[in-house]
Amino acid sequence: MQRMNGISLCFKARIMYKLITTFCFLLLSLMVMAQAGSIRGTIISGDEPVPFVNVGLKGTNIGASTDLEGKFAIDGVAPGNYILQASSVGMERYRKAITVEDKPVVVAIEMKEAVAQLGEIVVTGTMKETYVSQSPVKVEVLTAKFLETTPTSNIMEALQTVNGVQEQINCGVCATNDIHINGMEGPYTLVLIDGMPIMSALASVYGFNGIPTSLIERVEIVKGPSSTLYGTEAVGGVINVITRKPEKMPIISTNTFYTSHRELNADVAITPKIGKDITTTISGNYYKNDYRMDFNNDNFTDVPLNDRISIFNKWTIKRKEDRTANVAFRYYTEDRFGGTLQWNDQDRGSDEIYGESILTNRYEIIGSYQLPFKEMVRVDFSYNNHHQDSYYGDTHYLADQSVYFSNLVWNKTIKRHDILTGLTYRYQTYADNSLANTDDERLIPGIFVQDEFMLTENTTLLGGTRFDYHEEHGAIISPRVNLKRKFGTYTTARLNLGTGFRQVNLFTEDHAALTGARTVVIKNNLDPEESYNATLNLNHVYAIKESYGTIDLDFFYTYFTNKIIPDYELDPNLIVYDNLSGYGITRGAAFNVEHKFVFPLKVKLGGTIQDVYEIAEDDNGNDVREEQLFAPKFSGVFALGYQFKKLNLSVDYTGRLMGPQHLPTFEFPFSRPETSPWFSIQNIQLTKSFSEEFEVYLAVKNLFNYTQPSPLIDPANPFGLNFDTSYAYGPLQVRRYLLGIRWNVLRK
Repeated sequence: MQRMNGISLCFKARIMYKLITTFCFLLLSLMVMAQAGSIRGTIISGDEPVPFVNVGLKGTNIGASTDLEGKFAIDGVAPGNYILQASSVGMERYRKAITVEDKPVVVAIEMKEAVAQLGEIVVTGTMKETYVSQSPVKVEVLTAKFLETTPTSNIMEALQTVNGVQEQINCGVCATNDIHINGMEGPYTLVLIDGMPIMSALASVYGFNGIPTSLIERVEIVKGPSSTLYGTEAVGGVINVITRKPEKMPIISTNTFYTSHRELNADVAITPKIGKDITTTISGNYYKNDYRMDFNNDNFTDVPLNDRISIFNKWTIKRKEDRTANVAFRYYTEDRFGGTLQWNDQDRGSDEIYGESILTNRYEIIGSYQLPFKEMVRVDFSYNNHHQDSYYGDTHYLADQSVYFSNLVWNKTIKRHDILTGLTYRYQTYADNSLANTDDERLIPGIFVQDEFMLTENTTLLGGTRFDYHEEHGAIISPRVNLKRKFGTYTTARLNLGTGFRQVNLFTEDHAALTGARTVVIKNNLDPEESYNATLNLNHVYAIKESYGTIDLDFFYTYFTNKIIPDYELDPNLIVYDNLSGYGITRGAAFNVEHKFVFPLKVKLGGTIQDVYEIAEDDNGNDVREEQLFAPKFSGVFALGYQFKKLNLSVDYTGRLMGPQHLPTFEFPFSRPETSPWFSIQNIQLTKSFSEEFEVYLAVKNLFNYTQPSPLIDPANPFGLNFDTSYAYGPLQVRRYLLGIRWNVLRK
């Protein structure tokens, strides 16, 4: 009995102990809860709430998600110091140090688009401002920061980092070049500056090199037909160079570099404070290369000597209701030479010592003014004059071109319809002393209208048409249809259908007609080129834990009903131009992947597969397939960027891979391979920031020192019948080292 009583007492004591322990634990928990804090907040991007954002405290399991209104609440947080972090697909990760006490902590978080292009405001696709993610037309954006990762004196080289965009050297002596988009030659790409088509015909060969990257805020690229808004020349795509706004520039901005090939490039911009409502910037670019390098031992300069000056002045006026008012002026002059090493200035035009000497003077005016109406009505205008005085050996080519252009644009939103309509006026004069003895005046008036209609919340239909009147060809109608469809939050499809029309400017666009010893033959009157175009883009934003990226797939197809192409293969001594007797096809597919890791690494990869050819009838009436010259079956690009934040040091590694290209043919003993080899051009740059105002960069261009053999046929006899400069498919300049300095005086 006593033993039983002892057990009972022991049992009761254990129960009492557990009760007391439980009571103490509950009391302690209540005390902690009473002292715990909370975090309340709202997350937005732009003016819109961001739902489904993961919000938490770093190093803990405490967190929450935002609701449809972008709101979140985290309770039961012990007092202390924390790192609040937020992450979501397509958004840059947000971090902020906070202190939690017994009172609620209220935060307002604004998140930014993770992938730069999705949050960019663009204008090229629809001729009005819109976000990339909302545009029914796919627009690729190159920011000024990205352009700095590939140091160059002009935008032509910078565009080499864009998938599907290829710089093509048209002359192995004076290095004239143009831009190919998805296998389509340079004349099919319309180049704009601040939305104005000032690069055409004569300027498309030389003027492109005179746009310094220091003036550029961003570059917008549209691949595919855009003739509805921009008219002729926009068959293959549009490249729009947006210059920097004076109000966003430092007081003084400089960027200077020097290379191991004795190239000097200097950019200086001054943006003084004129008044409360007026801002201006005055900038100058100077580029000089006087090193006669001949690493391929053909007695010709590998790259042309160059002495170039560009002066730019832009004014903006702040007006009521943020109405647009700006005007810009640019003067560009260049003295370019390529030829034998023995050539001197007094040999210009010589028939004994061969040299190609090109003197260029160019003037530009670009402006935009929004009328003081309740409706959004603006006038865009531009004028340019391009004068060229050139000698190709003893062949003198003298040309002058002026282009007057204006747009009267009206933009009106009516319920779900965003309507854009406008009147276009283009007047062009052109005269030269070429074989065609061209003396041309063209007045091309036009009218266009487009309607961007939101069918549903996730579906947008863009339809438009353009009516141009050409004196020689009558009325030209250029319709287009764009369909954009969002599948869920992160996947978007864009379909673009349209037509293209282009009048050929033979001697200004095809440099081979002026240089070399081939005889130019024009079989018939050259008709305008016309085409039907289609592109399809699929875009997906993804996330892997806290890292994110985008995937783009592009498919393109162009059918030419007429195309003017030079025939180098009919006779080695001739260049034959004629209307296409059959049809032409440009088709292919491309992919782009961009990924940003949790650690400071960015990766961009892209590749393009294309098939470009013409079907023409031979003398027996049979269809013959002819591959287009200088159109690689495959090309790819990559860019890697890494930051050592503690050292304020960044490393950028960029490159391009080029597949085989079909090349011109030549008869024995000057025969050469008719297909180019695979090759890659790669560059690396180190940038050290000492402060927000000062940084130094060191770069190696053409890292692995690849160059093609001499592009010249029979260089020992440059005045002979076999001399030819068109065999240029790869880099001609060997590896070089570059040292540069950027210095800015910022506004306080």
